Amino acid sequence: VTSPCFFVLKRKPLPRAPAATFAFTYTLAVALFFFLKTLFAMGRMHSKGKGLSSSALPYKRSPPSWLKVSSTEVQEHICKLAKKGMTPSQIGVILRDSHGVAQVRAVTGNKILRILKGSGLAPEIPEDLYFLIKKAVSMRKHLDRFRQDKDSKFRLILVESRIHRLARYYKTVRKLPPNWKYESSTASTLVA
Repeated sequence: VTSPCFFVLKRKPLPRAPAATFAFTYTLAVALFFFLKTLFAMGRMHSKGKGLSSSALPYKRSPPSWLKVSSTEVQEHICKLAKKGMTPSQIGVILRDSHGVAQVRAVTGNKILRILKGSGLAPEIPEDLYFLIKKAVSMRKHLDRFRQDKDSKFRLILVESRIHRLARYYKTVRKLPPNWKYESSTASTLVA
């Protein structure tokens, strides 16, 4: 009795693809990725923009070997900048550009906002909500002078709807108290 394994032929190994073929395949895969990214990108709320530009985080989570700043020094610097009235994103930009700390989390193990919360210097209102309120206040100030500016009236409605939506989200994740409410009459005191 002959088994089916008896007739198995020995195959020749497949020839290896040259390096140029691999480079072409990789380039094609990257191009396909970016094409699909643009195709299925999340759009902005009140405009046509897709917002595709982003920075790639480094794969290594450890701080670079050339960085000679310790974790405590970075934390002290963050607290010092926060006492000057800077927002967490401004602190991150200063640390990146002036001190070579690309990722605070890689050096300290915590994000900037968490460090600020630990030292009691975190802002009461989240940063993105704060800047939307600031924009709404400046638009209202503009509309007090130019009452017939219809486009600004419409844009103010859009900005305030974004404020309400963001406030609702921050209440659900408990970054804002449940009784917090945006009112246009008292908004200038929040921003000042």
